[in-house]
Formats: sequence, C-alpha cells, structure tokens
Amino acid sequence: MEVMEKKRWDSLESWSMLLEPGTENAEGSGGEREEWMADLSQLFIGNKFASGSHSRIYRGIYKQRAVAVKMVRIPEQDEERRAMLEKQFNSEVAFLSRLYHPNVVQFIAASKKPPVYCIITEYMSQGTLRMYLHKKQPYSLSTETVLRLALDISRGMQYLHSQGVIHRDLKSHNLLLNDEMRVKVADFGTSCLETQCRASKGNMGTYRWMAPEMVKEKPYTRKVDVYSFGIVLWELTTALVPFQGMTPVQAAYAASEKVGSFNFVFTRHVERLG
Repeated sequence: MEVMEKKRWDSLESWSMLLEPGTENAEGSGGEREEWMADLSQLFIGNKFASGSHSRIYRGIYKQRAVAVKMVRIPEQDEERRAMLEKQFNSEVAFLSRLYHPNVVQFIAASKKPPVYCIITEYMSQGTLRMYLHKKQPYSLSTETVLRLALDISRGMQYLHSQGVIHRDLKSHNLLLNDEMRVKVADFGTSCLETQCRASKGNMGTYRWMAPEMVKEKPYTRKVDVYSFGIVLWELTTALVPFQGMTPVQAAYAASEKVGSFNFVFTRHVERLG
C-alpha cells in the first residue's frame, strides 16, 4: 500500500478545519446520518491533480484504498450560485450512490460540511479520455483501440439510459481511464431522470458537445446524450478537440445551425478507419 501523508491545508484558507479527523459532519434534517456519509477520520489527502471553476480533485486514501476526492467550494455570499452548486452536489451523490456498472465510476462516500462538500470515488489512474487523446495527437489511435473505448462508453451510457438517467454533459473530460485502460462515465452533477426532465429546456452541459435542441433551449430527451456520444466518437477518431478554431459559443451555433466544415472533417477521418 502506498504511503501517503495527510496533506497540510494551510494554503487552502478556511478549508483546514473542515476536513480534520474528528470534525463532525453536517447531517441531514432530523440529525440522521446518511448511509453514504464519509468517515473523515479515515480520509487522507494527497496531491491535487485536477480542478474546475468550483472544485478541486485530489488523490487520496480512504480506509486503506486509493481514491479520488472531489472538493466543491460552496460560496456563502452568492445565494444563486450556492443553490446551484448544492443542487449539483446532491444530484451527483444521489445518482452515483445508486449506479453500479463496470463502465460507471464507482462511488465510495461523500461529506457535506458547508462551505466545502466532498465526493469520494475510485481513483482512475490514467486520468480523463481528453488527456489521453491529447497525448496521442495526431491520429495515432488504432481502429481496435477506437472500437474498444467506444464500446466501453456505449455500455456505460446504455446502462444509464436503462436506469432512466440522462447524463447531459457527456464529453471526453468526463470519461475516465483506469490501469487497464477501460473507460468509465463520471461527473453526474448536471444529470437528471428522464421522467423529471422530459420537458426540460436550457443549455445544461458543455457547448462543444451540446445537442442542438439544448443549444436552442427546446425540450429534449436522452437523445441529447446520443449526440454527445457522436462528438466523442469524432474525438476518438481524430484525437482533436471538437470545433477547433471556434469559441464555445461559435461551436454551439455551428452545430445548431449546421454550418461550417465539421461534417467534412468527420467524414474524412472516419474514412481512415475503413
């Protein structure tokens, strides 16, 4: 077992007292402890290896197991953003704690201690599919590798849809690779149950991978994930970021209005697999 000393939190300002062993967790209404609540005395934090606009992801050890720890900073002064991040956190925990599939990242535990929440999942040692493809540029993936990775993703997504879940942000950044180079779907902060978001409108997700109906804020179904999967397939065949040379907004417009040379580029690279 790799030895990992507990990380000092001096540089993270007010986070220090929030994750010290023995600190009481914030509990749900009625004082009941959620079944997924982490025992923070068993959590040891290592180095940060990824970050987002509101989160940081660290390598860690939880109950003698290598894990990834996603820390979500909840702003106290911005009510609207705080409500959004809390909703995304609750959604991600609700989905992850109930999803079990070889191609979905495994949930381990979580903790709610405002203003910082954390989600603990299995550690995916090879990082994101986007990182892997970036290293492989240009066009160096074999047909066998493309098909194997695509099948992993499709199996994970087929399972999600069988459970009535729409991911809504499927992209190479949210697809993780383990030691055996198997792909697992991750990041369910913007996911929803199809029965609850059937009449949903809006542009949840990321523009470069977003289906036209979401860009246009029209009602949508699980088919938005199928569109995003198609963009990921394009990434697998080219190793490139979709809609290069465009801003995210320009990419969304190009997809929704069917303008630009994207179809030509896609066809040219798919022909390479023939």
